[in-house]
Amino acid sequence: MTQELQALIKHLRQQLPANRLLLESEQCAVYACDALAVYSETPALVVLAESEAEVQTVVKAAARFQVPLVARGAGTGLSAGALPKRDGMLLVTSRMREILELDPTRRIARVQPGVVNARVSEAARVHGLYYAPDPSSHIACSVGGNVAENAGGVHCLKYGVTVNNVQSLRLVDARGEILCMGAHRGEQTGMDLLALVHGSEGCLGIVTEITLSLTPMPEKTRTLLAVYDKVRPACDAVSAIIRAGIIPAAMEMMDHFAIQAAEAFCQPGYGQGANAVLLIDLDGHPLEVAAELEQVRTLLALSGAARVQEAADETQRQRWWKGRKSAFPAIGRLSPDYYCIDGTVPRGRIGDVLEGIQALSDRYGLRVSNVFHAGDGNLHPLILFDASLPGELEKTERLAADILALCVDVGGTITGEHGVGREKYDQMALQFSDAEIGQFLRVKAALDPQQLFNPDKHVPTLARCREYRQLRARQAGEPAHE
Repeated sequence: MTQELQALIKHLRQQLPANRLLLESEQCAVYACDALAVYSETPALVVLAESEAEVQTVVKAAARFQVPLVARGAGTGLSAGALPKRDGMLLVTSRMREILELDPTRRIARVQPGVVNARVSEAARVHGLYYAPDPSSHIACSVGGNVAENAGGVHCLKYGVTVNNVQSLRLVDARGEILCMGAHRGEQTGMDLLALVHGSEGCLGIVTEITLSLTPMPEKTRTLLAVYDKVRPACDAVSAIIRAGIIPAAMEMMDHFAIQAAEAFCQPGYGQGANAVLLIDLDGHPLEVAAELEQVRTLLALSGAARVQEAADETQRQRWWKGRKSAFPAIGRLSPDYYCIDGTVPRGRIGDVLEGIQALSDRYGLRVSNVFHAGDGNLHPLILFDASLPGELEKTERLAADILALCVDVGGTITGEHGVGREKYDQMALQFSDAEIGQFLRVKAALDPQQLFNPDKHVPTLARCREYRQLRARQAGEPAHE
């Protein structure tokens, strides 16, 4: 243990209650990874903060003793964004779980960062309101983590991702001071830094309070299941629906592999023989929903759907959605490990990219399942592999990099909601130029001059970007360019 860490621990013991500090390796090992467990590193120290003041104390101590600081919420992230540093401190905010205010008149909920996503909607339901962003992990993920990753979910097509549903927040900066961003009483004045924090992955500060927008529960929701014999027509149907001017509340797609896994896991009733399914929610005024439902039925039939079925009741509807939201654990039962990525592509190129993913899967000899937010082109290829086999993880990482490069090549991006973290750190060089990376680094340096917040993640150095591009060129047999 470094002298800096020893001094930090001595200081924090004087500043915080003893039960806030975890120092034993067995205790700290619990926090060694997030949901992307293939990357793991046990921190030297874990702090379980219970208040904004304690977060300030920890941040000030990190700055004073020059110790790296990584923040973590519920640990459900899928990009190793909360991966600790062996010589650093992990700050856990999951104990900060109070709903501080719920105002149905202003349609807001003011919450601490450790509040679980689904709990907000549960508390607001009595007022006919809910919190719209609903990642598949909504029963476990925390709102602070949602802000850090700018999380989406199955209903983000119509209702937006986290940044579209947050009015303001409080952030502890690198000096331990409180910054208030956004505005929940009128228009934003000054520079709008609220969006900058969303998706910053704990690299710019620690969020301690969030004011969320609540949405009225729709008067009516109707759900369609479309079953296809082939994947391409299902992809084409997605574009046709949006092109017709219809914005479903949700439009999700699963391939044959994901369908089989879900059927074995929770029996949603999609049908074992299906090669692709679309699951579509339409919500709003009953008359509007009825009109859109008939339009969508027609478009699905014209696209070649083998079967189009409306949920007969809420029980069947919830069973269909359980199958979709259980896809990751369902597929996880079929392999010792899986590696999930989340590139996003233009809707019109989904079919091309899925075919490209299948070709890459065949080339690498690794199975890939696809289950994703089709409405906004946010793909979630899951690569199945066995990390205990020598070289298997490295091969999986190369396949993932090729899939993300394919997404960028068709005009997409390397992440839609999971974030960059450790997983896509190098692939930032595929999407952004040196000039753009340099600007990101300057923003980081302005808000975190000592470079202590979540180091070695999110934005790579320019030198690393150039090295990675040269590596990709060598692997492709192309001349390397500076």
